[in-house]
Amino acid sequence: MWISFAHEGRNRKLYIDKAQYVASAGLTEEQKEFQKVAFDFASKELAPHMAEWDEKEIFPVEAMRKAAQLGFGGIYVKPDVGGSGLSRLDTSIIFEALSTGCTSTTAYLSIHNMCVWMIDTFGNEEQRHRFCPSLCSMEKLASYCLTEPGSGSDAASLLTSAKRKGDTYVLNGSKAFISGGGDTDVYVVMCRTGGPGPKGISCVVLEKGTPGLSFGKKEKKVGWNSQPTRAVIFEDCVVPVGNLLGAEGQGFSIAMKGLNGGRINIASCSLGAAHASVLLAQEHLTVRKQFGEPLANNQYLQFRLAEMATRLVAARLMVRNAAQALQEGREDAAVLCSMAKLFATDECFVICNQALQMHGGYGYLKDYAVQQFVRDIRVHQILEGTNEVMRMIVARNLLQE
Repeated sequence: MWISFAHEGRNRKLYIDKAQYVASAGLTEEQKEFQKVAFDFASKELAPHMAEWDEKEIFPVEAMRKAAQLGFGGIYVKPDVGGSGLSRLDTSIIFEALSTGCTSTTAYLSIHNMCVWMIDTFGNEEQRHRFCPSLCSMEKLASYCLTEPGSGSDAASLLTSAKRKGDTYVLNGSKAFISGGGDTDVYVVMCRTGGPGPKGISCVVLEKGTPGLSFGKKEKKVGWNSQPTRAVIFEDCVVPVGNLLGAEGQGFSIAMKGLNGGRINIASCSLGAAHASVLLAQEHLTVRKQFGEPLANNQYLQFRLAEMATRLVAARLMVRNAAQALQEGREDAAVLCSMAKLFATDECFVICNQALQMHGGYGYLKDYAVQQFVRDIRVHQILEGTNEVMRMIVARNLLQE
């Protein structure tokens, strides 16, 4: 199996099945097929355009719709509304493979999948059949709206209000750092229908074009440039009560359950970036010569490469274990998801950054893909709950009586 990266104006092909960190170890034959399809798509449809999408800040909607044709628009959504009905482990495997081609684009796909799953899981039958089919095909795209300008890690203090007026809610407030904001069609919004704290939060689904819904300027970001990020603003925005997901007061629980899977998804995207970066470093050490011999002959660099591969395998095992726990509905699933997100996003950033260092000055040039993986992966330590919040969740679990 091969994967291509844009490099010095031409495509380099790198073999991905290396024994020391092979990504298919322990998988079923069916999972290996999902993985192969995703790797092939990453190689042919994502990697050749990754640098251009980043430089020109292109949201590659058509490429994502091609991914949806392979079943990647609703991977863990039920089949009766157009989903693929796969497991959380299957999903992790797919996102890791896709992320080797373009981490930024795959990360948006992971957020879209989380939104569709929330509607599929917590929506009634009418809502499921109204929203999910067009989202699974990615005819329509989704955004997750939780974070606000004044409530990032402290999500339970969100202020966006939804006042009941007859058979509608009137929303006022704003959301910050919304992936896809302004370019997407469906917004899964956490808003306050009751008193302070998590029990006063509900979840509604808005569609683009709703009166009173507007968007801020497109943010300029270090990475994740193939997906737009904007504020989402509600000014007397009227939403039918029929767009309430679940019951009033259930929104915070819905948001957190969505994030458990989101943390596995984003950790899987980190695995893909690290996987690709190890391969790029491996190739560079082989072809680059210093002091009359390949860098690959330098024992220090050999040891660092070995450490990178070891970190990658450890992170992958942790993510896949958490994905399995979430699929099984185990009591420890939430804390394992937090551990996996914390460990994988931290370790994979170290891997990507070390791969850049191994490239020397070349690693800092945008002609070389490794710098883009570093830029795209950095935000994974912040979103879906910062890694400081992950530590809080794990510590609280350890210390509870």
